[in-house]
Amino acid sequence: MRRIIFAICALFFILIQLSFSDFNRIGVDIPLDSLRKIYSGPVSGWPKPEIDSGVKWTELGVVPASPLKEGLKETKNLVQLGKVLFYDPRLSGSNQISCMSCHAPEMNWSDGRRVSLGHDQAANQRNSPSLENIWFFKNLFWDGRAGSLEEQLLGPISSKVEMHQELKVLPKKLKAIRGYEALFIAAYGDKRITTERVAKAIASYELTFTSRKSDFDYFLEGNEKRMSNQQIHGLHLFRTKARCMNCHSGPLFSDDDFHNLGLTYYKRSKYEDLGRYMVTKKPEDVGKFRTPGLRNVLRTRPWFHNGLFDNIEGVLNMYNNGMPQPKAGAGDENDPLFPKTDVHIKRLHLSLEERNAIIAFLGAITTEPWRIPTPELPQ
Repeated sequence: MRRIIFAICALFFILIQLSFSDFNRIGVDIPLDSLRKIYSGPVSGWPKPEIDSGVKWTELGVVPASPLKEGLKETKNLVQLGKVLFYDPRLSGSNQISCMSCHAPEMNWSDGRRVSLGHDQAANQRNSPSLENIWFFKNLFWDGRAGSLEEQLLGPISSKVEMHQELKVLPKKLKAIRGYEALFIAAYGDKRITTERVAKAIASYELTFTSRKSDFDYFLEGNEKRMSNQQIHGLHLFRTKARCMNCHSGPLFSDDDFHNLGLTYYKRSKYEDLGRYMVTKKPEDVGKFRTPGLRNVLRTRPWFHNGLFDNIEGVLNMYNNGMPQPKAGAGDENDPLFPKTDVHIKRLHLSLEERNAIIAFLGAITTEPWRIPTPELPQ
């Protein structure tokens, strides 16, 4: 009897020593009022996120400032030139398509379409990703094939499907527009117009694209009223049970890495897309695409590289069910390119209430876009 009493007392002592994070780890729910108290405190006191072994991650935080601000004296003229070029449809072969056609500021630097429409209304293969906070990403495009903004933006300009402009012709074309001479002199000190200078100017302007502060940011800064109990519950689930931080960590909610979400449609559909494999030719990269940042995610629909999913509840249901997990069928058993869904994708067993809380939290990191005045184009 004494042994039983001693064991019960020892267990009780251990339980009262457990922190809230330990309770969460072993599956005991934290009351909502306690969640508000915990998450209103220092980030160092938050429960540990549920992260798989070996995953590199950083804690969520306030939206960082862009590395280049539009009004800085030393770069003001360069950024202004880049802005004008970004809006100018004369960078396209048809004189009808600008960078802004697929990356509009009022759409958080995306376009809201499943896939963008380019030259002669040709449909692109992939969804137009947002350029918001693009300065954060080391590898650009959904498949990471570009290593710099300059390299990235020359792709759409010269693409036969997108802007359909011969790069060797572009400088001469811009020189014929007299108003550009003064802009290039102001930006570079002389009137020389080259493709490289065009790329540098537009890239400099894109470096100013950053998210506005959201309710989540103000909450982190001490304004507790900016987030509801449901949103705080969603934040907690995002970090723990929903396992989101295995890919979406840090202040911009992205690991800047590549993952296969089971949406390759390998040999099964017109939507087949081998993703990063087309760049690296590594079998393990089949179906991998870059992790997008989640800031303003509720405004950048439709989602995923193919833009096939336009309902956030449906997207959460897909993650909750572990995303597609294709199985090799007859003839595919020994295929080295048969795609494998990322090991971090697992069934989550989230209730409807929990899924709604996560969506509410996504609303807390979504805000209205900046109002960007349209520049006057040179003549």
